[in-house]
Amino acid sequence: MPLKPTAPDVCESGISGLDSVLCGGFPRNRLYLIEGDPGVGKTTLALQFLLEGATKGERGLYITLSETKDELTGVAASHGWDLNKIDILELSAIELQLKAATEHTFFHPSEVELNQTTKILMDEVEKVKPSRLVFDSLSEMRLMAETALRYRRQILSLKQYLAGKHCTVLLLDDRSNDERDQQVRSLAHGVLTLQKSLPIYGINRRSLAIEKIRGVRFREGYHEYTIETGGMVIYPRLVASEHIIEFKREPFPTGIKGLDALLGGGIDRGTSTIIQGPPGTGKSTLALKHAHSAYTRDERCNYYVFDETVGTLLARSRALGMDLEPAIKSGLLKVEQIDPAEILPGELAHRMRNAVEKEKCRMVVVDSINGYLNSMPVEGYLTMQLHELLTYLNQQGVISLLLLAQQGMLGPMHSIVDLTYLADTVVLLRFFEMAGEVRQAISVLKKRSGEHERSIREFKLTPAGIEVGEPLKQFHGVLTGVPTFVGNQGQMLPE
Repeated sequence: MPLKPTAPDVCESGISGLDSVLCGGFPRNRLYLIEGDPGVGKTTLALQFLLEGATKGERGLYITLSETKDELTGVAASHGWDLNKIDILELSAIELQLKAATEHTFFHPSEVELNQTTKILMDEVEKVKPSRLVFDSLSEMRLMAETALRYRRQILSLKQYLAGKHCTVLLLDDRSNDERDQQVRSLAHGVLTLQKSLPIYGINRRSLAIEKIRGVRFREGYHEYTIETGGMVIYPRLVASEHIIEFKREPFPTGIKGLDALLGGGIDRGTSTIIQGPPGTGKSTLALKHAHSAYTRDERCNYYVFDETVGTLLARSRALGMDLEPAIKSGLLKVEQIDPAEILPGELAHRMRNAVEKEKCRMVVVDSINGYLNSMPVEGYLTMQLHELLTYLNQQGVISLLLLAQQGMLGPMHSIVDLTYLADTVVLLRFFEMAGEVRQAISVLKKRSGEHERSIREFKLTPAGIEVGEPLKQFHGVLTGVPTFVGNQGQMLPE
């Protein structure tokens, strides 16, 4: 009978997002390599790792060859941390001992330095007996070794020594040799890579990847993170298949007779809808109507605004007969203004997930996808992340409304990106000309979750709100923008 695998005893990192990526934390009593260029947050991660141990009564030791104790204390203070419960061995203390050891010797100074440094480290470990150990950084050890063979032997010796000390070790490496250290990578039980990129405009884009951890499962791929006051915050890549719940599938009516008829009773719960059209056709107003309808049903809606200020949005909604202030004050409507240059896509997805799982949000509006696109590094990334995000929201029974502005006013329209295939429902708003006036029309191009009306109706914004007229059966070519009128004008909505 085959033996069942046992779950390893894990060492929590102190960063909830990282523990999620690691499926619990670092397996205990192993050695891990944390690598990345300067400024990616290796020291911050290491300090959070040691501070988490301190809260659990575990002894922690930070050995630093690249920073002073004062510098570490300054980093900790900027996050509001106290390092009094963590033992720190800094470079100055090691240099004093090295100086005494190298004054009278026939051996090459670099060889003595390397051996003596390793001995000092081992003596400190024997003295402190830490459960968690951070060594910062390997670049200093690499310089002292001078040759790859001597360096590998020293790291292997250090690993073998620590193996019997019941200690979880993080080795930090700033990759100062401009290439990945395959020597340590092969010896380490796990390898975490931190990296950052600097866009032309906006905040740095930081991401973490677990390249290997022997014998356990972990979440592969890149996971975005930020460094904030209070430490590192990691946003695990969303995997929709891990979040499936049962919910009642039913239409969500708006109360506008013509609109609900067009949508076959309304937008269905657990589906995503793209509302597309040129600027000024009423996309945001249509989305706000759904948000207001959610409020009247005591349901939570989160509205993410990219393209205009919250004040402008609320003023416009009041002018159209929808005062959203009571909904906001009640907490059932939350309007967030998003600056694409100051937020990571993974962070936004994390906010939406928290809104759904912690705040019981039942409707999400993104106004607009064009603004959301600006927060993405590449278009292909947008498509994959949006697909996963929409699938997750659908499986939670959430109604997702995404607004997509098209380029052009009359005639052929085109979008900077075509995402309609991702949506369950596609609503199209268009301008059209009639008797010297510009009017608006609305139609539903598809609805995967059920039947919908295939007609084109007039769509009008008035101080009393939204009006949707009867099907424009006596017109030909409404979607071209310049239709042919073959009926009578009594069919149209009054001015």
